[in-house]
Amino acid sequence: MELELKVNDRTAKIRELKREGNILTVAVDDKIFEVDLVKVGRRDYSVLYKGKSYNIGVIEGREPKHYSVNTFYFGYDIEVVDAETRYIESREQAGHHHAGSEVRSPMPGKVVKVLVKPGDAVEAGQTVVIVSAMKMESEFKAPKSGVVSEVPVREGDTVDGNQVMVVVD
Repeated sequence: MELELKVNDRTAKIRELKREGNILTVAVDDKIFEVDLVKVGRRDYSVLYKGKSYNIGVIEGREPKHYSVNTFYFGYDIEVVDAETRYIESREQAGHHHAGSEVRSPMPGKVVKVLVKPGDAVEAGQTVVIVSAMKMESEFKAPKSGVVSEVPVREGDTVDGNQVMVVVD
C-alpha cells in the first residue's frame, strides 16, 4: 500500500514493504527503514530504530486524515493524502471555474464515456468525461467555457492519477 503524508510543509511517499510481527519495513520516498513498532496505548506507540527508542503520541485532528504526532522533543502536523483525499480535492477544484484548462483524473480509473471531441464548444461546468474509480462513476466537468483542443483519452482507457483527459482553450 502506498500513500502520501504531508508532514508540516514536506510531502513524503510512504510504502509498506514488509511486516513480520512488530518489525515493519517501509520506504519513505526512496529511503528504506526497518523499525520495531508496538502500539502501547490508545494513541501511543513505541518505536525502536537503530537501537534507539522513541515514544510517539498520535492525536486525531479536527479534520479527517489530519493528525498531530508528538515525540519527546518534536511535534508534527500530519495529513494523509490518499486516493480519496486527491479525489475530494479534485472535486472541490472542479467547482471553481477559474481553474486551469485541463481536466485531470484525480486517481487511477477507467474512462467510461467521453462526451466531447476536439473542436466542440463547451460551457464551464459541462460534463466532458465520466470515469469509474473506487467502484463509482464520477463526472468531470469543463473548468471554463471554451473550445476543446485535445482529448487524449478514449472510452475504455485506463487512466493514471493526475492524467490529462480533456484540454479546453
